Amino acid sequence: MIVLGIETSCDETAAAVVTDSREILANVVLSQVAEHRPYGGVVPEIAARAHLEHLDRLIAQALAEAGLTFGGLDGIAATGGPGLIGGVIVGVMMAKAIAYARGLPFLAVNHLEGHALTARLTDDAAFPYLLLLVSGGHCQLLAVEGVGRYRRLGTTIDDAVGEAFDKAAKLLGLGYPGGPLVERAALAASDPGRFPLPRPMLGRPGCDFSFSGLKTALRQRVAALPEAGLAAGEVADLAAAFQEAVADVLADRCRHAIAAFRAAHPKGTTLVVAGGVAANRALRARLAALAAAEGFAFVAPPLALCGDNAAMIAWAGIERLGLGLIDDFSFAPRPRWPLDPTARAAPGAGVKA
Repeated sequence: MIVLGIETSCDETAAAVVTDSREILANVVLSQVAEHRPYGGVVPEIAARAHLEHLDRLIAQALAEAGLTFGGLDGIAATGGPGLIGGVIVGVMMAKAIAYARGLPFLAVNHLEGHALTARLTDDAAFPYLLLLVSGGHCQLLAVEGVGRYRRLGTTIDDAVGEAFDKAAKLLGLGYPGGPLVERAALAASDPGRFPLPRPMLGRPGCDFSFSGLKTALRQRVAALPEAGLAAGEVADLAAAFQEAVADVLADRCRHAIAAFRAAHPKGTTLVVAGGVAANRALRARLAALAAAEGFAFVAPPLALCGDNAAMIAWAGIERLGLGLIDDFSFAPRPRWPLDPTARAAPGAGVKA
């Protein structure tokens, strides 16, 4: 099988062609960072207009790189949610149009399932496995039991970790997007312990996360420094302190999740991290060490497949197509689409899917 994937859920416009033998024939991603940087975050209307402007060209480029025409495809997969609804609509309508015109199966993919199944595209990870999904809008621990079968073990009760990185970068004057900039600044730190920061939820029962208190503590640390502004060394040490606090929290929550996962799935011995924040090398190293200490294998996607991309959508489409999980053209794009619809909201949680 060969599937075209389309991703338009946020601020990347992407198209990819993937085969069921796990070969990525093309993976084209157009970032909109430059358009959104002046606003310090993603502006939904700007994102949707950019998807409209560029998606046709990116699909043509992906097919050309793959050496295929629409006639060589077996299905069209697109992110059906969750995400910014304007962008999701653009991708879904494009996929429906191609599928209808060419008589091909249409596959509406949950964006989070795309991240969740990336480990099967890159490493052929066997079900079940434990997933830490960390991105700008999501922070969850899930037992991945099969395609479409997810049991949530924990979630954030306030902010997603990627959002916390963005706010930290803004406080430190580093710019947008925050994750890569905080990581880069932390590399220059001379004393990561110079500015102690809290570890919210550390040691508490369960697998839920919290990052709002950590952001507040960082803001207070910055405000307490001289009014002349942050020196380069202070920025680096604060970035490192923030990154270490996040790593400690993620490792602690994953340790709890491993215990719960092991009890339910004695044969499952893999920890997977996915999502945009999974590109952070310091966090990957901490989680890899935790997995080794717990006797688990550790899987993290290549950096190019951590952020939003269409290869993961195409692969999820292949998995669903192989199981006969084809969608009809009445599918409605969804701004929210939880992987585990039976999971209750964590105490104090907001409205994030």
